[in-house]
Amino acid sequence: MTRVYVGLGSNLGNPIDQLRRAVKALERIDSTSVCSRSSCWRTPAWGPQPQPDYLNAVVGLETMLAACALLDSLHAIEHAQGRDRSGPRFGPRTLDLDILLFGDACIDEPGLQVPHPRMAERAFVLLPLAELAPDVVVPGTGGATVTALLARTDSSGCVPVASFS
Repeated sequence: MTRVYVGLGSNLGNPIDQLRRAVKALERIDSTSVCSRSSCWRTPAWGPQPQPDYLNAVVGLETMLAACALLDSLHAIEHAQGRDRSGPRFGPRTLDLDILLFGDACIDEPGLQVPHPRMAERAFVLLPLAELAPDVVVPGTGGATVTALLARTDSSGCVPVASFS
């Protein structure tokens, strides 16, 4: 089994409902179980403006799947919840599911980079991840933990909302 952390984000439709539905779908992935979930954070949108703020969270999984197979399952969940990938990069979306960490692996394949690119710079990823794995060392950061990376980021504008269970 591999410990995996998946980032969840939504700013279209009913974002809290999108996140709840996504967790239920994650629980149904074969050879995978949900072990933990962060609280939900309201965060300013990145990318083309104007767009609504995002709700972001992180879920911890244990899986026997390979990273690419898990990514395929995440994309299927996004699609089932109305994700349209034809819009602008960093544009609004019903649901975004990203593999942040896959054990201690570094993966650089077409369509899949782990650790997730730029996660070390983004409070909307690090705040919920720090709730679940504050002492995890993020590969490729020179030994920095999630907590150390969070201390280097600007988290202004990020507000805890609540549990989304």
